[in-house]
Amino acid sequence: MKITRRAALGTLAAGPMLAMPAVHAQAPVEITFNYPIAVGGPIPRIIDGYCEDFARENPRFRIKPIYAGSYQDTLTKTLTAMRGGDAPQMACLLAVDIFTLIDEDAILPWDDQQGVERAWLDGFYPGFLENSRTGGKTWGIPFQRSTIVLYWNKDLFQAAGLDPDRAPANWAEQLSFAQRLTRREGDNVTQWGIQIPSSGFPYWLFQGLTTQNDVRLMNPEGNRVFFGDPKVAEALQYWMDLSQRHRVHPAGIVEWGTTPRDFFERKVAMMWTTTGNLTNVRSNARFPFGVGMLPAGTRLGSPTGGGNLYVFKSASPAQREGAVRFARFLTTPERAAQWGIDTGYVAVTPAAFETPAMKAYVEGFPAAAVARDQLPHAVAELSTHENQRVTKALNDNLQAALLGRKQARTAMADAQAEAERILRRYR
Repeated sequence: MKITRRAALGTLAAGPMLAMPAVHAQAPVEITFNYPIAVGGPIPRIIDGYCEDFARENPRFRIKPIYAGSYQDTLTKTLTAMRGGDAPQMACLLAVDIFTLIDEDAILPWDDQQGVERAWLDGFYPGFLENSRTGGKTWGIPFQRSTIVLYWNKDLFQAAGLDPDRAPANWAEQLSFAQRLTRREGDNVTQWGIQIPSSGFPYWLFQGLTTQNDVRLMNPEGNRVFFGDPKVAEALQYWMDLSQRHRVHPAGIVEWGTTPRDFFERKVAMMWTTTGNLTNVRSNARFPFGVGMLPAGTRLGSPTGGGNLYVFKSASPAQREGAVRFARFLTTPERAAQWGIDTGYVAVTPAAFETPAMKAYVEGFPAAAVARDQLPHAVAELSTHENQRVTKALNDNLQAALLGRKQARTAMADAQAEAERILRRYR
């Protein structure tokens, strides 16, 4: 009996031990995905849903989203974790972080990953790929992308004797409209004609003006900037004049975060902000509003903005495979279309705008197509090596000029000199 029992126990023990490798082989491969938003709100719920749907379709993989705060917070946390040997395998970070991530030796080009075809990489809007490629490689996959657009309050337009269905077409009209829309009671302004935010991302809003004045702020290699170009100072002077000369725009620094609220509260009739605010405006504006391309200077134009998907060198071969599958999952035409509908960000491929859901959405809400239609006039957002230091040099001087502390040409010459000092070693 003892022999039989021992034999039986041995048989029982051997079974699970032999099965263990198969159990381990079936355990899902976990991919940490750093995402730039605070916990809570509708977007994390959408991303959580995508991760769950992906796991159902791809049981070999499990995406673990980490909501890390702002884009800046997410970049800082991601690079800190990487230096400590605990980098994520995937992240959504600003498209302009491309040179920083390459210089940190943090990311891999998507072109070199298994399961990536050129047709997929070339299927995104060219305007979004400008900030996604360098050196002949694709380092970022467009996902959470945007441009700047103009929003206006149609009721206030009508009250000012303006056509409520027509946005200003150019800089002169933008000023003229803003003059008619500004309301004063003595020295107190009760309604501003226009607001262009100058906190948070002043360089980005400014780049709308420089693009319209037909000048680019940097070269494709990210090692030269052109802040000292006279056309750049002209663009800044136009912005300064809106408040300092014409008094149709609040003086000083206009907050990025409060500009939509000012619009909702009818404190401002026109505002420049991201198309990523489209769903927010649609949900909270208690009046009819319009959305249009930014007014032209010598040309139409806006910088692109927003986040790309990156795959990190920390990823194992299996995790890289999962990252590719997840990136492709997120950017299918149907999902890209629904993401645009749900968030206001621009669907990143022409194919997304051909889906039945997007066609129906645009037919019922034509404003959703404005950012797409502006893309042929868009340029890459300011992006260089040591991008944060270079943009800080520009931001600091922009704000000094808007506060009346520097002349436009002096401010841009100072920004150019500081950027030259930073970028010299990359040439």
